[in-house]
Amino acid sequence: MLHKPAIESGIDNAAKRKARLGVWFFFIYLFFYGGFVAIGVLNYELLATQVTLGVNLAVFYGMGLILFAVLLGILYNFLCSRYEDEMNEGEAKS
Repeated sequence: MLHKPAIESGIDNAAKRKARLGVWFFFIYLFFYGGFVAIGVLNYELLATQVTLGVNLAVFYGMGLILFAVLLGILYNFLCSRYEDEMNEGEAKS
């Protein structure tokens, strides 16, 4: 059985921009995750504080991190698709 790609892919003109964006998003997320870890290490009692509707800060912050990661992923996909469209536009006209 042949295992070939479904489509032929060419040169990715937007690879450098996409990589730079990915690194930026990584460090943005790392900053917020580092805040969560810092609270857990330096002042863990604070994580037991009730924030809203009986939910403590640990659960609220943790769920916020998960939601933030999903939103960053969606934004990353949107921006990368736009970068690819912009940078490969010239090839389609040729």
